[in-house]
Amino acid sequence: MNEPISANPTLDALLEQARQAAERSYSPYSGFRVGAALKLTNGEIVTGTNVENISYGLTICAERSALARAVSQFGPEFRIEAAAVANLNNAASPPCGACRQVLAEFILPEAPVIFHAVDGVRTMTFGELLPLAFGMKLK
Repeated sequence: MNEPISANPTLDALLEQARQAAERSYSPYSGFRVGAALKLTNGEIVTGTNVENISYGLTICAERSALARAVSQFGPEFRIEAAAVANLNNAASPPCGACRQVLAEFILPEAPVIFHAVDGVRTMTFGELLPLAFGMKLK
């Protein structure tokens, strides 16, 4: 992974941090190892990984794990200016619907989100990823 995978070196580095977080995944049931990295508007980067539970409904996704860590470290006033999601399974890994809605509380609508898709690495703004999110102010 030495060559850039997007046109943005900052997002490439963020995706690499998400991949590194995926290495620490606790996923003994599915084996699907996911990591997320959030770049905050204060310049900090916070990572998280998925943590499974034998009761699948109690599993926490990497994005929500990173978000909980950001709240724990910086309080609720931070905002996310970019996000990355990676997995070690060579599979598409956009944020799931639940993660999109939870991220909507803290992420800027114009924030780029980079993730592996079926057709390669894709970058979309959060507003494109979750248009008309519940609770977002509409113009």
